[in-house]
This record gives sequence, structure tokens and C-alpha cells, in this order.
Amino acid sequence: MGSLHIPAIGLTAKIVQGTDSAALAKGVGHFTDTSIWNGNVCLATYNRGTNSYFGKIYTLNIGDSITLTTKEGTRTYSVTSVEKVSETDNSGTASTSDNQITLYTCVRNEREYRWCVKGIES
Repeated sequence: MGSLHIPAIGLTAKIVQGTDSAALAKGVGHFTDTSIWNGNVCLATYNRGTNSYFGKIYTLNIGDSITLTTKEGTRTYSVTSVEKVSETDNSGTASTSDNQITLYTCVRNEREYRWCVKGIES
């Protein structure tokens, strides 16, 4: 589907469709009910193990860049927030009229929480 690049944490990874374990074994997963280009692009993956692509997203700072490349082109986003949210809080996947990116991963040793990083097109 594309690729994700986050220089601040040394990440370059491919994006695959879906967020089940089979998809996440292959790369960063795209939430199927969100856009891959316009509006809010939502992605998730593991934070440890073989595919620990998002292991350091909690260390991102406001203003760090996230680059998304798909067949539609390349967009760069600036991080606007890094928050710990409840595992049941899926408000970050809501549609938006502006171009945003939302990244999710588990919080190590805290099953009931997820890291949620948001960025807006810059």
C-alpha cells in the first residue's frame, strides 16, 4: 500500500492492509475503515518483537516529521500530540476533513493502554 518514514526514530517500513496479526507480521497495518490518503490515515503495529516498528513512537516530539508515501504521492505530517489512551478509545480513527495521520501501538507492560501519535499535514 505504501511506506512510512519517521526520521526521528529511524523508522522506514512498508504499510500493509489490515491490523490483524497476519498483517502486522508483514509491516505497519492500515485500519481498513480509514483512508490511506485523504483525511485521517490510521496505522498500527507492534512495539516489540520482530516487527517492533512503533517501539519508540512514544519518544516523538511535537513537530517531528512523519512521511507517508502511497501510489497517490508523498505527504509529510508534523507530530501534534503523543498521548497514552485507553485500549478502548478509538476516537483517533474518526474521519477528518483535513489531512492527518494517527499511529497506534501498545504500551509496554500496560495492556489497558495504547500510545496514540497524531500528526497534521505540514
